[in-house]
Amino acid sequence: MSRETDEVHEAIAGELRLMDPEVRASRSLARQLLDPDFVEVGASGRRWTYDEMLAALPEMDGAAESGPRYEPSEFTGVLLAPGLVHLTYETTLDGNRARRSSLWRKQGADATWRMYYHQATPVPPDSM
Repeated sequence: MSRETDEVHEAIAGELRLMDPEVRASRSLARQLLDPDFVEVGASGRRWTYDEMLAALPEMDGAAESGPRYEPSEFTGVLLAPGLVHLTYETTLDGNRARRSSLWRKQGADATWRMYYHQATPVPPDSM
Protein backbone atom coordinates (compact mmCIF):
# COMPACT_ATOMS: atom_id res chain seq x y z
CA MET A 1 0.00 0.00 0.00
CA SER A 2 1.14 3.53 -0.67
CA ARG A 3 1.47 6.11 2.08
CA GLU A 4 -1.59 7.86 0.66
CA THR A 5 -3.62 4.65 0.80
CA ASP A 6 -2.45 3.97 4.37
CA GLU A 7 -3.40 7.48 5.50
CA VAL A 8 -6.82 7.32 3.83
CA HIS A 9 -7.46 3.93 5.48
CA GLU A 10 -6.45 5.35 8.88
CA ALA A 11 -8.90 8.24 8.45
CA ILE A 12 -11.69 5.86 7.39
CA ALA A 13 -10.97 3.73 10.49
CA GLY A 14 -11.36 6.86 12.65
CA GLU A 15 -14.60 7.75 10.90
CA LEU A 16 -15.99 4.27 11.53
CA ARG A 17 -14.96 4.45 15.19
CA LEU A 18 -16.93 7.70 15.55
CA MET A 19 -20.03 5.83 14.35
CA ASP A 20 -19.57 3.12 17.00
CA PRO A 21 -22.17 3.48 19.79
CA GLU A 22 -19.49 2.79 22.43
CA VAL A 23 -17.40 5.73 21.18
CA ARG A 24 -20.41 8.04 20.70
CA ALA A 25 -21.53 7.35 24.28
CA SER A 26 -18.06 8.09 25.74
CA ARG A 27 -16.71 11.64 25.84
CA SER A 28 -13.21 10.35 26.57
CA LEU A 29 -13.21 8.02 23.53
CA ALA A 30 -14.74 10.69 21.26
CA ARG A 31 -12.19 13.25 22.49
CA GLN A 32 -9.41 11.01 21.11
CA LEU A 33 -10.95 11.26 17.62
CA LEU A 34 -12.03 14.91 17.43
CA ASP A 35 -9.53 17.68 16.80
CA PRO A 36 -9.62 20.51 19.39
CA ASP A 37 -10.42 22.86 16.47
CA PHE A 38 -13.27 20.61 15.27
CA VAL A 39 -16.30 22.15 13.55
CA GLU A 40 -19.32 20.39 12.06
CA VAL A 41 -22.21 21.57 9.95
CA GLY A 42 -24.79 18.91 10.65
CA ALA A 43 -27.57 17.60 8.41
CA SER A 44 -29.91 19.97 10.29
CA GLY A 45 -27.77 22.95 9.26
CA ARG A 46 -26.60 23.52 12.82
CA ARG A 47 -22.96 24.45 13.38
CA TRP A 48 -21.25 22.44 16.14
CA THR A 49 -17.99 23.19 17.93
CA TYR A 50 -15.67 20.69 19.62
CA ASP A 51 -17.11 21.31 23.10
CA GLU A 52 -20.72 21.29 21.89
CA MET A 53 -20.22 18.01 20.03
CA LEU A 54 -18.50 16.28 22.96
CA ALA A 55 -21.35 17.37 25.25
CA ALA A 56 -24.14 16.29 22.86
CA LEU A 57 -22.70 13.15 21.24
CA PRO A 58 -23.78 10.68 23.97
CA GLU A 59 -27.42 11.75 23.43
CA MET A 60 -27.32 11.84 19.62
CA ASP A 61 -28.56 9.25 17.15
CA GLY A 62 -26.33 6.20 16.91
CA ALA A 63 -25.10 6.39 20.52
CA ALA A 64 -27.37 3.72 22.02
CA GLU A 65 -26.25 0.09 21.74
CA SER A 66 -29.87 -0.98 21.29
CA GLY A 67 -30.85 1.85 18.91
CA PRO A 68 -30.38 2.46 15.21
CA ARG A 69 -26.82 2.48 13.90
CA TYR A 70 -25.15 4.36 11.10
CA GLU A 71 -24.73 2.27 7.96
CA PRO A 72 -21.88 3.86 5.95
CA SER A 73 -21.22 3.21 2.28
CA GLU A 74 -19.27 4.47 -0.73
CA PHE A 75 -16.20 5.72 1.11
CA THR A 76 -13.68 7.61 -0.99
CA GLY A 77 -10.67 9.46 0.30
CA VAL A 78 -7.72 11.48 -0.89
CA LEU A 79 -4.56 12.72 0.79
CA LEU A 80 -4.73 16.50 0.23
CA ALA A 81 -1.38 17.24 1.88
CA PRO A 82 0.88 15.48 4.39
CA GLY A 83 -1.29 14.89 7.45
CA LEU A 84 -4.58 15.99 5.80
CA VAL A 85 -7.16 13.54 4.38
CA HIS A 86 -10.54 14.35 2.82
CA LEU A 87 -13.22 11.64 3.02
CA THR A 88 -16.63 11.48 1.35
CA TYR A 89 -19.26 8.82 1.92
CA GLU A 90 -22.95 8.20 2.54
CA THR A 91 -24.77 7.01 5.63
CA THR A 92 -28.18 5.61 6.33
CA LEU A 93 -29.59 5.86 9.84
CA ASP A 94 -33.09 4.69 10.59
CA GLY A 95 -34.00 5.03 6.89
CA ASN A 96 -32.58 8.55 6.51
CA ARG A 97 -29.69 9.05 4.08
CA ALA A 98 -27.00 11.72 4.21
CA ARG A 99 -23.97 12.54 2.10
CA ARG A 100 -20.98 13.31 4.28
CA SER A 101 -17.61 15.00 3.95
CA SER A 102 -14.84 15.03 6.56
CA LEU A 103 -11.36 16.42 6.89
CA TRP A 104 -8.98 14.44 9.08
CA ARG A 105 -5.66 15.85 10.18
CA LYS A 106 -2.64 14.41 11.92
CA GLN A 107 -0.52 16.84 13.90
CA GLY A 108 0.77 17.67 17.34
CA ALA A 109 2.81 15.72 19.84
CA ASP A 110 0.69 12.56 19.67
CA ALA A 111 0.41 12.67 15.84
CA THR A 112 -2.90 10.78 15.74
CA TRP A 113 -5.64 11.21 13.15
CA ARG A 114 -8.46 13.45 14.36
CA MET A 115 -11.55 14.78 12.63
CA TYR A 116 -11.05 18.49 11.96
CA TYR A 117 -14.21 19.25 9.97
CA HIS A 118 -17.41 17.38 9.12
CA GLN A 119 -20.43 18.25 7.02
CA ALA A 120 -23.61 16.24 6.44
CA THR A 121 -26.22 16.95 3.78
CA PRO A 122 -29.54 15.11 3.91
CA VAL A 123 -30.53 13.16 0.80
CA PRO A 124 -34.23 13.50 -0.11
CA PRO A 125 -36.05 10.13 0.01
CA ASP A 126 -36.76 10.11 -3.76
CA SER A 127 -33.16 10.97 -4.73
CA MET A 128 -30.61 8.52 -6.14
